[in-house]
Amino acid sequence: MTLEARAISADIQHWPIIVRPSRDEDVEAMLAIYLHHIRTGLDPSEAPLYEAPQKEDIKRRRKNMGKHRLPHLVAELDGAVIGYAYAVPFRKRPAYRYVVKHSIYVDPSHLHRGVGRLLLQALIDACAAAGFRQMIGYVDASNQASLKLHEAFGFFQAGYLSSVGFKFGRWTDSVVMQRSLGPGASALPDSR
Repeated sequence: MTLEARAISADIQHWPIIVRPSRDEDVEAMLAIYLHHIRTGLDPSEAPLYEAPQKEDIKRRRKNMGKHRLPHLVAELDGAVIGYAYAVPFRKRPAYRYVVKHSIYVDPSHLHRGVGRLLLQALIDACAAAGFRQMIGYVDASNQASLKLHEAFGFFQAGYLSSVGFKFGRWTDSVVMQRSLGPGASALPDSR
């Protein structure tokens, strides 16, 4: 799946950003983006002393996701990876096989320029096409930009988890965001 799109930067300049499936050669850029966010960002699921994943860990994860119809996408600008997104099973038990949980990470120098919007739309489309029916996201309660992005794509607040993360010497809250994919719960899934 290759999707060509345009994002609008803060100064209204148009940049051609390509959203495409990730490749092994993207791993180093994805790792750098991820490490920035866990070391300085708001993601409450990661501790500041968290042992950073290695490139081989990410390569193995993305290949495993591909085997299970789960998208692992990057946003590319002028040949450079400026963000990535992926979906994983919400729970491992069979009853939850139609539900995915997603994550989106954007290079800090490209925040608030539409990259997350492009990645989220592509992720929603890919997950719906693969037959998933619900998408869940956990968003730090203080990350207003991400909450607004999710709301713009039809996510609603399905839960609020108080003081579930501890990072940079403070407790953090998470908002559980959810949206239906495809027909959602209005029809039974294909028995295949």
